[in-house]
Amino acid sequence: MKTTTLAFMLLLAFQAQAQKDKEPYSTERFAGSKITSVHSETSGGHITVIGEAAANPRVEMFVSGNGRKEELSRDEIKQRLADYDVSVSVSGGKLTATAKSKRRESRDWDWQNALNISFRIYVPTAVSTDLSTSGGSIKLSALNGTHEFQTSGGNLVIDNLGGKMDGKTSGGNITIKNSKDDIELSTSGGNVDAENCSGRITLGTSGGGLHLTQLQGTIHATTSGGSIHGDHISGDLTTHTSGGSITLKDLTGGVDASTSGGSMDVVITDVSKGIRLSNSGGNIYLQLPKNKGMDLRLTADNIRSETLSNFRGTQDKERIDGALNGGGSQVRVNASSGSIRLTLQ
Repeated sequence: MKTTTLAFMLLLAFQAQAQKDKEPYSTERFAGSKITSVHSETSGGHITVIGEAAANPRVEMFVSGNGRKEELSRDEIKQRLADYDVSVSVSGGKLTATAKSKRRESRDWDWQNALNISFRIYVPTAVSTDLSTSGGSIKLSALNGTHEFQTSGGNLVIDNLGGKMDGKTSGGNITIKNSKDDIELSTSGGNVDAENCSGRITLGTSGGGLHLTQLQGTIHATTSGGSIHGDHISGDLTTHTSGGSITLKDLTGGVDASTSGGSMDVVITDVSKGIRLSNSGGNIYLQLPKNKGMDLRLTADNIRSETLSNFRGTQDKERIDGALNGGGSQVRVNASSGSIRLTLQ
């Protein structure tokens, strides 16, 4: 009975702390203000900007300790905030929410007394953003405008954005979905996950993997060392990895894909815009539509394929070069140190 009571008390304490963590330290409301842009900057916390159809602009500020002591009282927070310049205001249609340390460059500054100051900002949907944090994550949703945002270590999380986007993180992951127009996102070490997006899309990571699902438009996606997975992509896809594998399924449109070391597994449903695949260190499995006209040029150490019907040209163990079904779109595939397995379906 005592064990059950103790567990119940711990659960209540945990729920109370979780609820406290969700409550803002302060809220500034700007009813009646016409807001067209947001500038937010903080040194250690997160930044979230949410578009709302109903005009109720406001800024919620969350404050937590950065040292070993996890929980700070409101009085302790107030005392430490004296070492920060915090500004939340609206002027000329621009909403500003910034938090900067007054003592970060001071020699007697104790980082354990630092604060993580985060902002959650609610604005109309037609708003542009300029956001920066040195350690936290950045989240954007339901906005349409021009967006520039960067973090030194946190994640980028984007949902339902339109317009021009330029986002960078030095070490975090990137997740984007339900967004469109002009998208450019990069991370130095994390993974990139993009789903249900359209337009001009440029995605890059120096070491993580790429997961691409239901993308449409002109897509450039590169990684220096991770693997690439793509599914249900239409338009023009250019993708490259220096060392990982590439798996692409249900592609419609032009494809230019290459890897320096991993395997490639590619299924094309429409070759009308041409195909170019290159693997300098591994094997390629390629499935093409059976009844489409194509000009094939495949080279490898070893090529395995069924006998091609309605084909005019050269077919042997190291080369397939000629016109299939009267010719048409160009299909160029090279596995310089591996094999190619070709199937038609």
